[in-house]
Amino acid sequence: MARLSMNETTTFRWSFEEDVLNYHAAGIRAIGVWRQKLSDCGEAKAMELLEEMGMDVSAVLWAGGFTGSDGRSYRDSLDDAAEALKTAGRLKAGNLVVYSGGRAGHTLNHAKRLIKSALSELAPQAAELGVTLAIEPMHPGCAVEWTFLTGADETVALVEELGSPAVRMVFDTYHLGQDPAIVRRIDAIAPYIGLVQLGDARQPPTGEQNRCRLGEGMIPLGPIIAALKAAGYDGYYDVELLGEEIETYDYDSLLTHAKQAFEGLGLAD
Repeated sequence: MARLSMNETTTFRWSFEEDVLNYHAAGIRAIGVWRQKLSDCGEAKAMELLEEMGMDVSAVLWAGGFTGSDGRSYRDSLDDAAEALKTAGRLKAGNLVVYSGGRAGHTLNHAKRLIKSALSELAPQAAELGVTLAIEPMHPGCAVEWTFLTGADETVALVEELGSPAVRMVFDTYHLGQDPAIVRRIDAIAPYIGLVQLGDARQPPTGEQNRCRLGEGMIPLGPIIAALKAAGYDGYYDVELLGEEIETYDYDSLLTHAKQAFEGLGLAD
């Protein structure tokens, strides 16, 4: 059954404790955990609060950067991802979101070899922990610092090459929904999706992401959701809203609007 989750980047200024308590009060029973907030709270305290509130974890954000684009070595990024997987396992998270890292001066083939090598090493640990490594492609207008994967087809191809049930992809409507052909591709993509993230946009990004509230932008959320349901996707829908426009809203009203939009899209928690 499809479930609504709220991503902690949506409520950027709130602490982990505020996120859990306010999501729960808004009737949202799953959370996309941001590692930075988790660290600030302390993992033991966070786990106790999640259990007390009956809150499930849809995903942990994030691990990756295997190309060295963020200044870390390949081995440092791999070790960090292994630690993030352990954290996700302890939280009983469904997914660990993975960004490949930008090309960082590598050839495209070498960048692909780096992420394939990393995920091949991590996949057995992920399978043992029951956590999916969910690779996220991003719109090319905002991807350069995060990933060289900018489309669904190339991400699916990578997942197929790895051949592990513990490796899938993130379908973020903000990034992939700007492709006018995406709706008719969903039936083929759906078996490879580990997590759906919900976002909307008034226009394509030109550097930073600037999302808007669900249903107020140009992303065809209704047709996308209908296609996902028809293709059999019944996992989490993690609402990820960030950018200058989102920061103008009161977070409580943002949660209420997101929940109403989720229900209006024919999804029920």
